[in-house]
Amino acid sequence: MRVSSHVRNRARGLRRSATVSEQRIWNWLRNRTFRGFKFRRQVPIGHYVVDFYSPSLKLVIELDGKHHETVWMSEYENKRTAYLRSRGIEVVRITNELLARDSFMAEQVIDAAIRLRSE
Repeated sequence: MRVSSHVRNRARGLRRSATVSEQRIWNWLRNRTFRGFKFRRQVPIGHYVVDFYSPSLKLVIELDGKHHETVWMSEYENKRTAYLRSRGIEVVRITNELLARDSFMAEQVIDAAIRLRSE
């Protein structure tokens, strides 16, 4: 599926306006510093934009803020996750709250997901 120019432009805008939590995770993942796997940030896949994506692992890391707790967002995320999984892509979600409260645990969740996808 081709990525529309609208989705591409949205991804560019999201890269420019990264949240503190996104910047923190990006510092872990950028330049192959996390277990040696390449990740990209704010990546368009189909008509969706994912926070972090490793093409070689087919792994998406999503950061979820409070707005992800709303009913409409939950339905949207379920639909998006189903689409990504239909393409063989695994999705791992980390809440901003977990990242702020226990960054070591958030790092362990990412590490476990990478290990599972790389075996």
